[in-house]
Amino acid sequence: MPIPESELILNKDGSIYHLNLLPDHISETIITVGDPERVPMVSQHFDSIETKIQKREFVTHVGYYKGKRLTVISTGMGTDNIDILLNELDALVNIDFMAREACPHDERIQLRIVRIGTSGALQADIPVGSHLVTEHAVGLDSLMQFYPLVETGLEVEVATGIQQALQLPYRPYCVRGSDLLREQLGKGMVVGNTLTCPGFYGPQGRVLRLDLRQPDLIQQFQNFRHQSAEGELRLTNFEMETAGYYALGRMLGHEVVSLNAIVANRATGEFATDSENVINDLIVKTLDRV
Repeated sequence: MPIPESELILNKDGSIYHLNLLPDHISETIITVGDPERVPMVSQHFDSIETKIQKREFVTHVGYYKGKRLTVISTGMGTDNIDILLNELDALVNIDFMAREACPHDERIQLRIVRIGTSGALQADIPVGSHLVTEHAVGLDSLMQFYPLVETGLEVEVATGIQQALQLPYRPYCVRGSDLLREQLGKGMVVGNTLTCPGFYGPQGRVLRLDLRQPDLIQQFQNFRHQSAEGELRLTNFEMETAGYYALGRMLGHEVVSLNAIVANRATGEFATDSENVINDLIVKTLDRV
């Protein structure tokens, strides 16, 4: 059955609704950033740029780096935007817009999606200025309440353990990212487990004028440990998107990895004075490895 116009929404030029992109704009490897101003920080290193498109917070540059065609897109903040991004990227490569039908399974394209973002460290031994590649991501947001995510036994154990430790009325979700991309792009980086929060202030333990329901929230994050046959798992850093990437990437069949520029350490109270350099170093490192 064709997908209804109310579900697969296209613009007048045939582009996908929010991203404003056509299938020709999608490369096999896609680099994503949160801040729209970081898109030119990536594309400034390209040998050439063939396309620039912007709609809302979604800014896209398509170009070439050392002969490889790349698409870089900004997402804005939060897993709600990642829900839009991943579904629309997948639609661009795996749905026939004319027939409004999904492509056959044996014709579906697997994208390589690389998130480059900023993050705060939870543990004192992860220095400001370092780069961290996420192995597991834990989502405190509600996005996976609406999708049939299948988790491994370890992932269920970790998520349940965090629910109990934080006394949450719901179970978070836990997802492992792409082993292939982590090994390719994360060499020499800290390998960590990232907590994805549904906000920047209270959900990340920040207090301005509002008190927290759990005053010891940061300490709870820092102290969490899960022991398994694979070893000890601790939470290393937090941000606002990675778990959404990993969960949707798994369900849609794409390789996804999150690379984090550590610009703050909540255990030591430090913030990077040269955060733009930390981010740019991660961008260059990533481009040279993709």
